[in-house]
Amino acid sequence: MTAATPKSIAITRHQGLDAIELLSPDGARATVLLHGAHLLSWVPAGGEEQLYVSPKTAYANGEAIRGGVPVIFPQFATRGPLKRHGFARSKPWQLVSAEQGADDALAVLCLSDDAASRMFWPHAFELELSVRISGRELQIELACENTGESSFDFTSALHTYLRLNDLDSSSVEGLSGLQYEDSAAGGELKRQRVELLLPGGDLDRIYHGLKQDLALKEQLINRNRQLLIRQQGFEDTVVWNPGAEKCAALADMPAEGYQQMLCIEAAQIRQPVQLAPGESWVGMQTLLLA
Repeated sequence: MTAATPKSIAITRHQGLDAIELLSPDGARATVLLHGAHLLSWVPAGGEEQLYVSPKTAYANGEAIRGGVPVIFPQFATRGPLKRHGFARSKPWQLVSAEQGADDALAVLCLSDDAASRMFWPHAFELELSVRISGRELQIELACENTGESSFDFTSALHTYLRLNDLDSSSVEGLSGLQYEDSAAGGELKRQRVELLLPGGDLDRIYHGLKQDLALKEQLINRNRQLLIRQQGFEDTVVWNPGAEKCAALADMPAEGYQQMLCIEAAQIRQPVQLAPGESWVGMQTLLLA
């Protein structure tokens, strides 16, 4: 039996920006902007929207989007001389391919160094982001190649904002026993003893050495939700929620928005990736609605 020929997907517009609307034959859907290679929406087959995007975010060239999956590169947060979270999330990416297959849909985008990036980060690189949807699964792969003549290092993350119905009814399993850096407590090192419950409050932790899948669970009135989260290539995991006070101070978030979101980020922070000329690195985050 001959496999079906993939169908190309054209560039459309979303909130005034160029976008790719992925649709798998089983009904799974996703929206990827060329701006920042930003995954804005993921709806699994037969499911509901799984990503949170702030209704107050700006959709403008050169501006970061609050929500979805921002690509953090080449600097996480303020851990370096660059602007917060680097520049990849606010630059225009190029579309390599976008197509619908027999049982999935895939978009591949790339970003290379240019004169503007070399002014404040003087390295030659190529990033490639691949987004694949099939059924109730989402795969996001980030690859980086050193295309220059000198070595460089970087930190990175897939800053995934997950949509919640109710923060107070949610928990994260799979973190027990891991050491974490408590950024909300000045970077103090602590150890997770039990499953992570999610009370309203500033939550900003970098977990180290995750080897197993995580499960985001919500106990709802008429049903329960479980989202499985797996990462490869990334050695750290960030769990972040701004809480009421910090959320109210964010201009691009509604005051109560913290109750409907939780970031669980596949990240490389504690040990930066070091690439010699010609070397490459790959990291992936997979989400599965159980």
